Amino acid sequence: MKIKEKAAQIKTFLPAVYLAMKSPKTPKKTKILAALTVGYALSPIDLIPDFIPVLGYLDDCIILPAMIAWTVQSMPKELFDEFAAEAKAMMSQPKKKWYYAIPILLLYALIIYLIVHAILKN
Repeated sequence: MKIKEKAAQIKTFLPAVYLAMKSPKTPKKTKILAALTVGYALSPIDLIPDFIPVLGYLDDCIILPAMIAWTVQSMPKELFDEFAAEAKAMMSQPKKKWYYAIPILLLYALIIYLIVHAILKN
């Protein structure tokens, strides 16, 4: 399979993992893996910082796809196929949901607040 095909597959698999995390039909172990995977994908903090040459993008190319694959393998195939179909339908709709950025914005606001507070305290 070509790299472009794998990248397109991951673009569908990550929303499917998110849907699995929210579904009551998903086993608990898979929900935990899905939550970790989605959290890592959305986190502004990487395991390996991006400014490190070559290794910086390793998490985007290896760690995240591995987490997605692990989550997908931990659930029944029929269940994942259902989530994948729902994710494809969801991705075909051109709606932008800006409110998904709220947790990240709040994290940045907290970090800025703590830095300013530490500076003004001294």
